[in-house]
Amino acid sequence: MNANDEGLQVLLVEDNAADAELTMDALRDAKLVNHVQWVKDGAEALDVLFKGGAAAAAENQRLKLVLLDLRLPRVDGHEVLRAIRADPRTKLMPVVVLTSSHEESDVVRAYDLGANSYLVKPVESEAFMAAVRELGLYWMLLNKLPGDIK
Repeated sequence: MNANDEGLQVLLVEDNAADAELTMDALRDAKLVNHVQWVKDGAEALDVLFKGGAAAAAENQRLKLVLLDLRLPRVDGHEVLRAIRADPRTKLMPVVVLTSSHEESDVVRAYDLGANSYLVKPVESEAFMAAVRELGLYWMLLNKLPGDIK
């Protein structure tokens, strides 16, 4: 991790506290992020992404990844994804759907709405953490975003 990578790097949108803890532990243990912000529903995610004017826009510049569950209270993950892709400030932001849904209709809809990746959460905790480490390695270290290449 680059020492200059401070502030919000990963927005984790997950209503299950155990899954959120496993995800954050996996990313931190692998030393892939400096900061993860966890929100428990889609409405909170939209507040983080779109409320606060210039301050929120500046913070979003440091956002490298959104990990998005689909089954969320108040505003579901599909609607959060739709809002992210509809706004010019966030439309290029990488969004990985991290969900328990194996339903083909959810996979198709997520990609149709602009998801960059779709990962079904493994049931076993060690497999879950390994999957999060792998996705973190790719999205945080290997993937290049606009402005990363100088």
